[in-house]
Amino acid sequence: MKQSLLFVPTLKEAPKDAEVKSHKLMVRAGLIKQTAAGIYTYLPLATRVMKNIEAIIREELDARGCSEMLMPALQSRDLWEESGRWSKYGQELMRLKDRKDRDFCLGPTHEEVVTHAVRDYLNSYKKLPLALYQIQTKFRDEMRPRFGLMRGREFIMKDLYTFSESQEDLVYWYQSMKEAYTDIFKRCGLATKIVSSDTGQIGGDEADEFMVMSEVGEDTITYCTVCDYAANQEFSQLNSGDKCPVCEGLIETAKGIEVGNIFKLGTKYSESMNAYFTNRDGKKQPVIMGCYGLGISRTLMATVEQNSSEDGIVWPKELTPFDLHLIPINIKDETLSEKIDSLYKTLSLKYRVLIDDRDERAGVKFKDADLIGIPTRLILGKSLLEGSVELIDRYQNTKKMIFIDDLEDVLKSLL
Repeated sequence: MKQSLLFVPTLKEAPKDAEVKSHKLMVRAGLIKQTAAGIYTYLPLATRVMKNIEAIIREELDARGCSEMLMPALQSRDLWEESGRWSKYGQELMRLKDRKDRDFCLGPTHEEVVTHAVRDYLNSYKKLPLALYQIQTKFRDEMRPRFGLMRGREFIMKDLYTFSESQEDLVYWYQSMKEAYTDIFKRCGLATKIVSSDTGQIGGDEADEFMVMSEVGEDTITYCTVCDYAANQEFSQLNSGDKCPVCEGLIETAKGIEVGNIFKLGTKYSESMNAYFTNRDGKKQPVIMGCYGLGISRTLMATVEQNSSEDGIVWPKELTPFDLHLIPINIKDETLSEKIDSLYKTLSLKYRVLIDDRDERAGVKFKDADLIGIPTRLILGKSLLEGSVELIDRYQNTKKMIFIDDLEDVLKSLL
């Protein structure tokens, strides 16, 4: 794609209200644009990266027997009254009325809607288990939106719900989703820690959070230096220097960004919303549920936070918006211009290529290239006339000249 046709409004300076590195870089790199407090427009580069995150999620979940669906963002008060959450959820629930004065909310989560969708179908153990997920915009009226995409009032999330006939099946799905999330975040270039947490407004019997360790994180994590114990401090009530409740090792604390959470809901929603099935003994019993959320826009933000310097982003391999960034310089020579165009077309047959065809100085192009973070870059100058280009590898932070005849093999090893 030609960069002159791609909407990437880069900035030399970050806005004054951007406090953390990821927020500053995402605005400067032309990824997001704030429209109101906690509400952002995702510009083309951010959209490309999020589509890559979504593709990873779909691949991992589909491979584990989950089915994708799409539920409405606008939810009826009646369903929330069935579950008992309409009056309990709090001020974060965005409520509104239609023209007939009926109450609705913009969904922060979808336990009620998904239970309503399946309860007439799941009338027998023969139709269980079932795992359904969606990728959709969520809404929470946060009192203090902050840090860009970390705490927004509108955000993109993947939520998944499992339906089982037994606690053993729930444990199986819970473990399967732990493994899926671990794989998803690893492919997104994120190192995560699984920590026990409170069930909060979702409810249920047990919950775990997936945390990206970061000094800008809003959560404090307590973890053991000896065993695998880890928990959100709000849940554990532990401090640095305390003894581990599992092995009596030493507890340390760290800041973390929550990018995913999973819950054993049990029968909280199926009982209150009359989602019963006939079991193997011919008796009616409530479906046993699990809930699994993953913040896609927050994963985008955490990825930038972990994979960047002050000068720009370095996208993980599976998330990069383009495979190659071509930067022509000093292209007034017609023969050179033709060779650049030919190389661009050839590479575009195999790779997702962005070419900076803008009428800008080389320094401007280089600074913008650093900002937007495509990890493999080719500098196309006069050396192309002699059969070579400069290759910049942002992962290794190296520069070297490559003969055009060797370029295919070099790129194959990199990409």
